[in-house]
Amino acid sequence: MGKVKKPSLVKLIVGMISAEEALFEEAERRLSEKFGPVDFRSATFPFCYTDYYEREMGRGLKRKFISFRRLIDPGHIAKIKLFTNELEKNFLHPHSLNRRINLDPGYVCLSKLVLVTTKNQQHRLYLGDGIYGEVTLRYRRGKGFEPWQWTYPDYRTAEYLEIFNKIRELYREQIKISEE
Repeated sequence: MGKVKKPSLVKLIVGMISAEEALFEEAERRLSEKFGPVDFRSATFPFCYTDYYEREMGRGLKRKFISFRRLIDPGHIAKIKLFTNELEKNFLHPHSLNRRINLDPGYVCLSKLVLVTTKNQQHRLYLGDGIYGEVTLRYRRGKGFEPWQWTYPDYRTAEYLEIFNKIRELYREQIKISEE
């Protein structure tokens, strides 16, 4: 029988999508109040890989990623997704239920990037409270993060892979320091 162990802490990330870049700063401020200081901010990229969000959020969407200095227990990621869903409600279009920003939490550890969602698919595991988890990228020594067949098109791009490799390096340094 395997011995039950507490999991290693992981690095919280949040991907943000909006047509209004000012909302990235406001969302970051509110997320920092809950999860502590941000230690990584990506550039802002055009989000042109799908039109899935356009009907709700409009055209000209942009994407940005942030990560947080404070590491988290990966068992809390479903509750974090519920928090970000509630936070999105603070940014609805006036007189509508349409979001102006999409907040997608996940985490980076040494071996993978995990995203969470409310949508079930064959490759996702139920985590509880209506939330599913997905290993979106895997890490291979000497190669960096690599996609799976189900990985979203934008998460396959060199720009995104570079971001997650940088965040992984921040994480690696953090856990190395904490072990000393």
